[in-house]
Amino acid sequence: MKFTAVGDMLIQRRLPGEYEGFREVSQYIKKGDVRFFNLETTLNRGDCFASQFSGGSWLRTDPEVLEDARKFGFNILTFANNHTMDFSYDGLLKTLDAVNKYGFPNSGVGRNLGEAAAPAYLDTLSGRAALISVVSSFEPSAMAGEQSRRVIGRPGVNGLRYNEKYYVTKEYMDILKKIAEETAINGKDDISRAEGYLPPVPEGCFYFKNILFEEGEETKRVTKVNQKDMQRVEKAIYEAQLQADYIIISVHSHEIQGTKKETPDDFLVEFAHRCIDKGAHAVIGHGPHLLRPIEIYKGRPIFYSLGDFVLQNENIPFAPEDFFEKYGLNSDYTMRDLFKTRSRDFTVGLQTKKEMFETVIPYWEMENGELKILELMPVELGFGLPRSRNGWPAPARDLSFMERLKEMSAPYGTEIKIENGICRVLL
Repeated sequence: MKFTAVGDMLIQRRLPGEYEGFREVSQYIKKGDVRFFNLETTLNRGDCFASQFSGGSWLRTDPEVLEDARKFGFNILTFANNHTMDFSYDGLLKTLDAVNKYGFPNSGVGRNLGEAAAPAYLDTLSGRAALISVVSSFEPSAMAGEQSRRVIGRPGVNGLRYNEKYYVTKEYMDILKKIAEETAINGKDDISRAEGYLPPVPEGCFYFKNILFEEGEETKRVTKVNQKDMQRVEKAIYEAQLQADYIIISVHSHEIQGTKKETPDDFLVEFAHRCIDKGAHAVIGHGPHLLRPIEIYKGRPIFYSLGDFVLQNENIPFAPEDFFEKYGLNSDYTMRDLFKTRSRDFTVGLQTKKEMFETVIPYWEMENGELKILELMPVELGFGLPRSRNGWPAPARDLSFMERLKEMSAPYGTEIKIENGICRVLL
């Protein structure tokens, strides 16, 4: 079976016909039997009220953009990401109805947690593929809910939570306790704990407001995947093994380890490895809007982030009042005013960073569960062009950014060779 995949399609405009570069990109995508993308927007006609929170921007566009996704060649998707609930439950359900109407198998979002967690299946002439999707970057209220015997489930995403703990030396622990004592930052929680409404603090640990610190030999941050959520994904993999020849995992994650966006968090690496240990054949990451390392784990590919495939986050035609208020404005101002304020006069943000406009489209072949070929098509999205024209993918002519991908992937044991405009991962 053959596969192609891209990361975030943050699309706000209609495809302008077969623009320069479209045909080459589309032909490459269509090499796959399975052709995946993450739909990073909601689909409605502007008739849904906005959530109080958003994934950063309140993203919305018309359902017909799925026709454009078809023109690129895609045939399976997820929209489980931090924007799924930008327009609340109604926006989520309208998006779900639209992707189903246009015939895209999809997973990661549902009318209840069971539906959101279930595999989606794509039948091809080469066999059947399953897609299981999760998102780790989401507001708690976006998590889908289980159904009970008496109450229907809650629409939402198949969330992947993680446990975070900070280790500090005794010196730093004493400082934290002194700050907490002087500010009474834990005052309310201490009372609730004494009254039995909160569990006791584990021995050797200390809560500084909502952050748990544990005394240790060194100062560090450690994250572990939430076991309940991991077991739900493992159960879906187990289910899909009966129904599908190949299993693909999609994970939308903005979390980082350290101070660089390119570095995946520890729990994400743990999650990807455990998925493959249980039988998944590939893990496709997206979320931080740039490329992250590629790892070949037990002979199967992990793309920690494929970056942006379409980037049009400043092409939003209108927005809720909350978006304006977030930046000290109101809707008497224009969208141009809003973006100008947010970007500090267009000097910061995604639109100002070239690496957000650089990506790859992987093409890989698997036979009897084994990875045979993995190639990468370098793609750029028109960095520096006016907002009216940038954000669409085209074959990259300057491949210098591939050196960055090579360097960040090397610690994961991945060797990438560049020749004739196509990059090949050495297996």
